[in-house]
Amino acid sequence: MRKDLAPTLKQGDAAPPFSARTNGGGRVALSDFKGKNVILYFYPKDDTPGCTREACAFRDLWSEFQRRGAAVLGISTDGVKSHDKFVEKFKLPFTLLADEDKAIARGYGVWGEKTFMGRKYTGVHRVTFLIGPDGRIKKIWPRVKPDEHAAEALAAL
Repeated sequence: MRKDLAPTLKQGDAAPPFSARTNGGGRVALSDFKGKNVILYFYPKDDTPGCTREACAFRDLWSEFQRRGAAVLGISTDGVKSHDKFVEKFKLPFTLLADEDKAIARGYGVWGEKTFMGRKYTGVHRVTFLIGPDGRIKKIWPRVKPDEHAAEALAAL
C-alpha cells in the first residue's frame, strides 16, 4: 500500500466489509460475493479521461471476467445518478458503488492527499484489490495504469 495512505492493508488480510448503493438503484455488500473472486477497483471520478479508459478496459474484458467467475466492482465517491450516466454512456456491464461518505475508501486506505499539477487536495487514489472467495485480500495494485490494469487483474485470476 502507498505510504501516504492509511490504514495499511496487505495481502492475506481480511477485506473490510462494506455495503453501498449502486448504479441502477441497488445495494450490494461484500458478503454478497462470498465464494467468488472480487476485483474491487477504486477510481477518482466518473467520466474523466483515466477513469473512463480504466472502466472501458474492464468492460472490454467483461466476458473473460465472467468466464472465470469473478465479480468486478468499481467504486468512487460519485453518487448513484452520476454512476447511472457513466454506465449508460459507456455501456458498462458491471456494478459501480457510490461511496459518497467516503467510508469505504477510508476503510481500504485509498482516501488521502493527492497532488495534480502542483495543487494538493484530498481524494480517492486509483487502487485495486483482488479479494478471494474466502474474503481475504489476494493482491493489491497500489498504482494503476488505467489502460493496462484490467488485463493485469484478469491475469491475476
